[in-house]
Amino acid sequence: MSTEVEVHVTTSNRQEADQIASAVVSRRLAACAQVVAKISSTYWWEGEVRQAEEWLLLMKTTTDRFDDLAACVRELHSYEAPQVVAVPIVRGTPDYLEWIRQETDPARGD
Repeated sequence: MSTEVEVHVTTSNRQEADQIASAVVSRRLAACAQVVAKISSTYWWEGEVRQAEEWLLLMKTTTDRFDDLAACVRELHSYEAPQVVAVPIVRGTPDYLEWIRQETDPARGD
């Protein structure tokens, strides 16, 4: 049974975030995608601590669609190892959660 999740992805620029958002929604891998704003990230990479400005992308989908969504992100993403993490939606209004399920149903053809 599918469960609703919010997937977090960071990108190096707004254009890449917008491109990924458009692709995952048009392919029905996410019901919606929200490009937040620039964030400041501090992380380990290749043996050193680095800092960068990134864009945060939040996508609503289901666990059943996660693998396909992650594959799409990796296809379009410029990072060698992009952040693609799913956070469970513990609670939500029934109509909103149903909307996520309906809009990501692979049988739905528009």
